[in-house]
Amino acid sequence: MLFAGCLLATASLWAQAVQSQELEAPLPDLLPWKGASEKLVKQKGEWMTPAETSGFASTPNYQQTRDFVQRLTAASPNVKATDIGTSANGRKVQLVTLTEGGSDPKSNGKPTLLVQAGIHSGEIDGKDASFMLLRDYIGGDKELRQLIRQVNLLLIPILNVDGHERSGPFTRMNQRGPDNAGWRTNSNNLNLNRDYTKLDTPELRAVMEVINKYEPTLYLDLHVTDGEDYQYDITYGYNGSFASDSPAIARWLETRLQNTLDTNLEKAGHIPGPLIFSVNSKNFADGINHWTASPRFSNGLGDLRHLPTVLVENHSLKPYRQRVLGTYILIEAALQALAEDGKQLQQAISADQQRRPENQVLAWSTNKTPDTSIYTKAPFKGIAYKKEKNPITGDEQVVWLGKAKDYPALPVFIDNVKSVEVRVPQAFFIPKSETLVLERLKAHGIEGAEPERATATLTQLNVDDHNFATKPFEGHFRVSAKFSENQVDRDLEDYVKVSTDQSLGKLAVALLDPRGPDSFFQWGFFNGILQRTEYYEPYALVPLAEKMLEADSVLKREFEKKLQDKEFANDPRARLEFFYQRSPYYDGAYLKYPVLIEY
Repeated sequence: MLFAGCLLATASLWAQAVQSQELEAPLPDLLPWKGASEKLVKQKGEWMTPAETSGFASTPNYQQTRDFVQRLTAASPNVKATDIGTSANGRKVQLVTLTEGGSDPKSNGKPTLLVQAGIHSGEIDGKDASFMLLRDYIGGDKELRQLIRQVNLLLIPILNVDGHERSGPFTRMNQRGPDNAGWRTNSNNLNLNRDYTKLDTPELRAVMEVINKYEPTLYLDLHVTDGEDYQYDITYGYNGSFASDSPAIARWLETRLQNTLDTNLEKAGHIPGPLIFSVNSKNFADGINHWTASPRFSNGLGDLRHLPTVLVENHSLKPYRQRVLGTYILIEAALQALAEDGKQLQQAISADQQRRPENQVLAWSTNKTPDTSIYTKAPFKGIAYKKEKNPITGDEQVVWLGKAKDYPALPVFIDNVKSVEVRVPQAFFIPKSETLVLERLKAHGIEGAEPERATATLTQLNVDDHNFATKPFEGHFRVSAKFSENQVDRDLEDYVKVSTDQSLGKLAVALLDPRGPDSFFQWGFFNGILQRTEYYEPYALVPLAEKMLEADSVLKREFEKKLQDKEFANDPRARLEFFYQRSPYYDGAYLKYPVLIEY
């Protein structure tokens, strides 16, 4: 305890020294920027947002945010606010709605845009951009007024409300502002942006309630990226049509939405680009990855549940002011796309909801052969860099030079190789005792029902080999396994049937087929089947084994053959296990995946 106390004291003294010296991480030089979106900033008046009042140096804290929302709702009957959930620390997660005449977004027949800010609360650009937009609507902006006559806007200003209050100048090392950015994870140290399938957190369960209740037409999940330097200030992406579970939606996003977003951002002086993930942090010219998101992320889940979802990543090295203004333009452009073409998107959603494919890909991997044609006509807008040997690390490190550099024919490695593909069953049968799994399925909006039959012959998956992760990830020790299958007869009185013949059927497959990387099995929801709870005593098993050998000549030959293996023959416990596993006393549920499958 004394040693731990000394460490804490040392850490505290260091933190105080850091703060007193204002020791900030040096960031690369900036390219100059002055966009037309600057006209959106109010320089004076009572309706300056908190971010504008600070010159975009800071963002309002939790209570100041709620106070500003209250001002907005008091100023217009078209703006309403409700609490949709409560964090672990007791803070309320708020939903703001903007509709013409204050009508109900559920029933007014208009397409709905859901904008979510602060899932990583240090990445809070969307909150301040949305406040400026709502302020301008209340102030009579003609274009916004026209858009809201045709489209509903739903806004979550801060999703990670607890992390939002763990704020300060030393939370985001590689990000330019605000100076009181919040923390990435929530109060339970969970990353909400990895919780879209397992729904461990009250914050994400609140999001699912909003999605199920209002059925938004388009969902923007607003972030700030990290990593490499480049010219683009607003980047965004979604699962491409080459690997999409919602191909009609993907085509609309790739064409109609992208055209509107890019056009409006460019007119406002911003540089829109794709989601950017380099393949080599020490040599950017090696290329970037076109990522296909799994359903633990918003855009991956949206693809599975046929909810058009765009993951927005503003560039962390661009100033906060620039990022907020770009986000404003992006939200307004999304409203415009829905106002002009929302019916076509709704038709795409309906078409994808009605698809019933025979097979489903649960995981994609990266194609080792890059596509070099994507940036042939218009080169990738990068930043120049050099590599220098660094005395801290002892090897070469990238140094960004703050000068524009184009990369023609930059290699793009695409996640379009099928890694895990399964046959889509007709239904899953889940034991009623698996209450947590059933609760999470219900939270997703997946429908379950009593089986129509009393008995059935179904497929059961057997765990042949399994491995636990060596360290926890998002509060779970994840588990992977290899499976074989066999047919079993079951009474269905104690099961809930989940049919895949529903709009969320593909999501049900991703969650309930244990071979998928975001299945409930691999998140550890079924770890109970991986332990044995009944055992044997040699004084009972040895005479039982002798009886088994006398009664079963096939078993006797099998045992004699096993004895030819010296390792087995010299292991008394292995010899006993041989008989125990073949005895009627063996646990029939051990290593048996309890969710049964009907093909």
